[in-house]
Amino acid sequence: MKRLFLLSAVALTLTACSEAPQTSTASQPATTAESAQLSESERLNAWFEEKYEQQLQFSPLMMTRLGRKDLYDQIDDMSEQGQDKRLQWMAATVDELKANFDYSKLDEDTKISYDIWMFQFEQAKKQAEFRRHNYVLTQMNGMQSMLPTLLINYHKVAETSDMEAYISRLEGVGRAVEQLTSRVAINADEGVKAPYFAYEGVIKQSKAIISGKPFDPDSDQDSSLLADVKTKVAALKESGEITAEQAATFIEEAETALLDKVMPAYGKLISWFENDLPNISREATGASALPQGEAYYNSALALRTTTDLTADEIHQIGLNEVDRILAEMEKIKQAEGFDGTLKEFFAYIKSDNTDERFYYPNTDEGRQAYLDDATAFLDNIADKLPEFFGILPKADLVVKRVEPYREQAGAPQHYFAVSDQYRPGSPHFI
Repeated sequence: MKRLFLLSAVALTLTACSEAPQTSTASQPATTAESAQLSESERLNAWFEEKYEQQLQFSPLMMTRLGRKDLYDQIDDMSEQGQDKRLQWMAATVDELKANFDYSKLDEDTKISYDIWMFQFEQAKKQAEFRRHNYVLTQMNGMQSMLPTLLINYHKVAETSDMEAYISRLEGVGRAVEQLTSRVAINADEGVKAPYFAYEGVIKQSKAIISGKPFDPDSDQDSSLLADVKTKVAALKESGEITAEQAATFIEEAETALLDKVMPAYGKLISWFENDLPNISREATGASALPQGEAYYNSALALRTTTDLTADEIHQIGLNEVDRILAEMEKIKQAEGFDGTLKEFFAYIKSDNTDERFYYPNTDEGRQAYLDDATAFLDNIADKLPEFFGILPKADLVVKRVEPYREQAGAPQHYFAVSDQYRPGSPHFI
C-alpha cells in the first residue's frame, strides 16, 4: 500500500487534474467462495488498489513519471473544472468507503490506510476553499517550466507511437498553458498575485522556452523542446524503427505543434505577466497580506505540518535553527582565520567571487567541476548506506545540469524523483 500513500499525498498537492476516470467507483460484493473468504482488510486493500488505478487516470503526467505509458499522448487538465472533478471523485470514494467497509474489523495497518484516505479528503476539502489563494505560476514551481521539463526528462521514445504521443502532448502543452494563464488572471482579480520577482522569473523562463528554432527561424540554435525532439527522432531512426522520411515528418509535425500551439500559449502568458508587472510592488509581502490571508496561512500550516503548532511556535523553531546554523558558520569563519564579525565574513566572501576557496569559476568548466564534486559526495554517501539501512534503493541518484531555459539566479537545486527502477532520481543543479 505504500504506493497508494505516495500517490495520494502527491496528487492532493497537484495544481492540475484531468477528466474523471470512466471506470466504475462502485465496490462489488463478493460473488465467489474465494472472495467471500477474504478478510475485511483484504477486501479493503483490494479496493485501495482499484482506487489507486482510478486516481492515476487524473494525471497522465504522473503516470509518465511513474514509468507508465497509459494516456501517453495526453497532458493533465489544468483548469479549475478539472480540480472540481477530482474532488468530486474523492468525495464519492469516501462515501463508498464508509458504506462498504467495517472499520472495527480491520487490522491495525489497514486502519491506518483508512484513516489516511479520510484525512486526505478532509484536507482536500479545506484547501479547495482557498484554491484561488495560491500562486498558480512562480519561478520555482510553475508548470510553465515543468511541462517542458517533464517531456524532456520523462517522456521516453522507444517506438513510433511514443513519438506520435510526444507530438500530441506538445499540442496539449498549449492548452494547459492557456488554462494556467486563465487561472492566474482569475486569482489576480481576487487580489492574489505572486511577488514581483516571481513575475520576472516566470517571464524569463517562458521567453527562454520559446527561444531558438522553430520560434526564431534566424536563430543558430534549436529550442530545448525541438532539440529534444530531434534527439529522440534520431534515436528511432538509428535503431531502425523509422525511416529517414518518417524522421523528417516527425520533426516537421513537432515544429508545427510548437509554432501553432506552444508559441501562442506562451506568448499570451508572457503578455499577461508583462502587462500586470507595473501593478506589482517590488517589495514582497507575505500570505497574510492577501485577502483572507491569515485564514489561508493557518490552513496551509495545518496541511503542511499535520500538527497543532501555532505560527509563532513554528517560527520559534526556525529561529532556534538559525541560531544553531550561525554557530556552525562561526566555526567556519574561525577556521578560515578571518578576524571580524560573521556579517563582515559574508561580505568578504561576496566581495571576491573568484576566490577558489569559496567559488567555482563561472564557466562551463566550473559548472562541470561543481557537478563532479557533488557526484563524488553522493558516491561517498552511497558507499555508507549499507551501514545504516537494510533495504537500499534500486535506482541510482545522479546529478545533472538543468536545461538552459531554467538556468537562473535563485534556487540552486531541486530534485526529480525516480520514475521507475531504470531511470535514476535526479537532483538538478544550476
